[in-house]
Amino acid sequence: MAKSSKLVTIRKGRVLLVRRRRDRLWMFPGGRRRAGESERSCLRREIEEELPELKLGRLKLWKEVKGKNRRSGRKMSDAIFLATKAAGRLKIGDKKEIDRAVWRKPRGIRLTPTSRYIRDKLFPS
Repeated sequence: MAKSSKLVTIRKGRVLLVRRRRDRLWMFPGGRRRAGESERSCLRREIEEELPELKLGRLKLWKEVKGKNRRSGRKMSDAIFLATKAAGRLKIGDKKEIDRAVWRKPRGIRLTPTSRYIRDKLFPS
């Protein structure tokens, strides 16, 4: 099982991204899985915590990504889900962790390593 789950959803040619408060890097929303939690339920919980007014449609597992961050050496293990629908206001729930949420094009922005990988695989330039 993956250690964390990420959400990719597209609306009007733009993707949903959130910005981490601690380093101001942008990422696809999601987070770490808790003991006994499935990847899918992890993602739903994380979205409810981070963006409580966002309602998601059906989630489809796109890919499990395992790798190593070349800079930090940290191992990555993420389940990447695609949502067919996402609606609602982008109100921040967990203000300690994230400070912004936007719909935008995934290029020309500082992304986390995992989010860069997802962007490059799903949205090649």
